Amino acid sequence: MTQPLVATHPAHASPATDWWREAVIYQVYPRSFADANGDGMGDLPGITSRLPYLRDLGVDAVWLSPFYSSPQADAGYDVADYRVVDPMFGTLDDAVELIGEAHRLGLRILVDLVPNHCSDQHVWFQQALREGPGSRIRERFHFRDGKGPAGELAPNDWESVFGGPAWTRTKNPDGTPGEWYLHLFAPQQPDFNWEHRSVRDEFGSILRFWLDLGVDGFRIDVAHGLVKADGLPDLGDHERMRLLGNDAGPCFDQDGVHEIYRHWNTVFAEYAGERIGVAEAWAPTLERTANYVRPDELHQAFNFQYLATAWQAGPLREVIQGTLDAMRPVGAPATWVLSNHDVTRHATRFANPPGLGTQIREAGDRALGLRRARAASLLMLALPGSAYIYQGEELGLPDVTDLPDEVRQDPAYFRGAGQDGFRDGCRVPIPWSGTSAPYGFTQVEDGPSWLPQPEAWADLSVEAQTGRDGSTLEMYRSALALRRSHPSLGGTDNLRWLPSPDGVLFFERTAEDGPTFLCTVNVTDTPVTIDTPGKALMASNHTTTGNAQTVLPADTTVWWTTA
Repeated sequence: MTQPLVATHPAHASPATDWWREAVIYQVYPRSFADANGDGMGDLPGITSRLPYLRDLGVDAVWLSPFYSSPQADAGYDVADYRVVDPMFGTLDDAVELIGEAHRLGLRILVDLVPNHCSDQHVWFQQALREGPGSRIRERFHFRDGKGPAGELAPNDWESVFGGPAWTRTKNPDGTPGEWYLHLFAPQQPDFNWEHRSVRDEFGSILRFWLDLGVDGFRIDVAHGLVKADGLPDLGDHERMRLLGNDAGPCFDQDGVHEIYRHWNTVFAEYAGERIGVAEAWAPTLERTANYVRPDELHQAFNFQYLATAWQAGPLREVIQGTLDAMRPVGAPATWVLSNHDVTRHATRFANPPGLGTQIREAGDRALGLRRARAASLLMLALPGSAYIYQGEELGLPDVTDLPDEVRQDPAYFRGAGQDGFRDGCRVPIPWSGTSAPYGFTQVEDGPSWLPQPEAWADLSVEAQTGRDGSTLEMYRSALALRRSHPSLGGTDNLRWLPSPDGVLFFERTAEDGPTFLCTVNVTDTPVTIDTPGKALMASNHTTTGNAQTVLPADTTVWWTTA
């Protein structure tokens, strides 16, 4: 095996910079980013080959969704071995090469960690099944006797996030009906019991394995789910459990998770270069989310309240201010995100009426959705803190809402009554070049793609948008360059709201030295005239300035500076 590398980018040899407080982090979904071997599935060598694109785009770090050994029952979030790269994505040597090349280009690498559950093919779980009831290794999971005269009923009334019961009954080694095991997601994803010391020790070892290879941090999947309420009590009349929401319940956001992350913080501190942990924590409130990023715990937590906010001025201002207020007492940066691999892309969400949630089945009004998405992206990148970009959003990609049923792979789609199951639409491989599929996703002409790409995507490719005035890609490139260069866009808590017409967000950000940055966002569906606040830096849409006033078109964001 390749010897563990020593991370070489400058941050690892320089004094602390708190790079993560203002970082723009780009999420790569490995299946759908770039395919180097022509089999139609994205892979690690493909990602490595495209790292210069991400450097030139202007992001600071890259987050990779899971690429570990897995039966792929849930697109790699069912991990069979946390220290092995799945052959569909390459080898451990390929991972080492990717990390090293990213560091050479000045990019940091975050990898997904899945600690709430593993695959039912994990060696621990397979041993637990073989050894049967009473086995000590079963204590590393949640095995329980069933209710009813013959144990034929599930131990409690919990339901899977993906739909259906959260419990599956096993067979004993002699073939008789046995105990039940808990899985908050698919049956192929048994939950770990984090009260067991062996589980905690194992994940400490996994963290160090990847930190030794040079990764700069971890995105922690279902970070709010590791600890369950004592006794696993029934939900009773409570609505079905949801991951993509803000419900409180006995299986999410229990106070016991924070002891785990305090320990992980000490592990990160063993390594130079400011290694970080990022919580995927769907908490009931912003204040509960802030608990995950107290000074002795993790460094960032995804702002799902912001992601789920409708394109309306009042709610947007409320969630922005609420986020800054919640993060201030714990000294953590705000984070902002509009899309990821679990939700409908915001270019499609904003194409539809508000109130439909984060998973939408209708394409909606494409022109409206793109116009709002561009404005929302410039708003997000103007806010203090750290921003996340999901691959392809810089191209203005919509969700693919008309995928044939036979190509879908989202496990929720097949279980029913759970998460909507239409996540495949945001996971279609992105277009790089050419006029027909696979649009440079694979280097094989007319080669395969694990999910089909729409014919309309030719005009949205990286090649088609590069150098094209007004393209969404060039807007992102310009915005990221300005975000990095404008003095007032540094810092994590320097936003002040200014008076504005109804339906318009208007704020400024200032630095001790240098010009003031201002941002205006017309969230209405009609033009609004404002007093011109400064020199225009860039806009998501064409604007008209005359005399001392500017007309902001509908759904438009403009960046300004006082000098």
